Amino acid sequence: MKTVILCGGLGTRLSEETVVKPKPMVEIGGRPILWHIMKTYDHHGFRDFVLALGYKGEVIKSFFINYYTYANDATVHLGSGRVDWTDNGTEDWMVSLIDTGLKTMTGGRLKRLSSILEPRESFMLTYGDGVADIDIEALVRFHRSHGKLATVTAVRPAARFGRMIFDGDQVVDFKEKPQTEEGWINGGFFVFEPGVLDYLEGDETILEAAPLESLARDGQLMAYRHQGFWHCMDTLRDRNALEELWATKQAQWKVWR
Repeated sequence: MKTVILCGGLGTRLSEETVVKPKPMVEIGGRPILWHIMKTYDHHGFRDFVLALGYKGEVIKSFFINYYTYANDATVHLGSGRVDWTDNGTEDWMVSLIDTGLKTMTGGRLKRLSSILEPRESFMLTYGDGVADIDIEALVRFHRSHGKLATVTAVRPAARFGRMIFDGDQVVDFKEKPQTEEGWINGGFFVFEPGVLDYLEGDETILEAAPLESLARDGQLMAYRHQGFWHCMDTLRDRNALEELWATKQAQWKVWR
């Protein structure tokens, strides 16, 4: 199953870092937060990634194109130019790096990937700026159990992020980031059927607006409620909080060894 990660946003609220790099490349513990997210999926056996690039996408491309070189030891035979590599346990990931436009919205980025997503296969999607100790395998099992088109992971952080209303596990109303309400909100970590792509239009489509609202109205959006750790990186304060957790060995999202 492929995992799409949205990596193209401008990250303006983290401008102290994103003036020189895209938000998913902001580092926690010396590694991009994107790497941390991918390690979570890897831990649960999902290693086929599609990165939807936009703002400063060349930085992400460079990181993965050169990843093997920088992650492993090398012996260079200067006379012949031969390089012998010692693999230090490089992650066995398939990473597709796809330019989805500089100003494309979240739904538009996903729509642009339609041709490379399997036409009859479920796929996952998340954002390139949030970490969690979520059980991805359990999430996928939940999605397969209900037979609907879409599953969103619901989390319960501070009220500023928004809310969802349920009937059992079915999402009956979805609103992104209202300023005066609190409760369960969109934590990313979606599982989708290909039919979700039919709810998307052009580059201006915001996934979290009409598409998810329509899926909820149609009874096609279910919620996997994650009670554990979840934290997004919207601001420098968020980044510093995550860095502190990592430095003090309290990074609950680090489910891998």
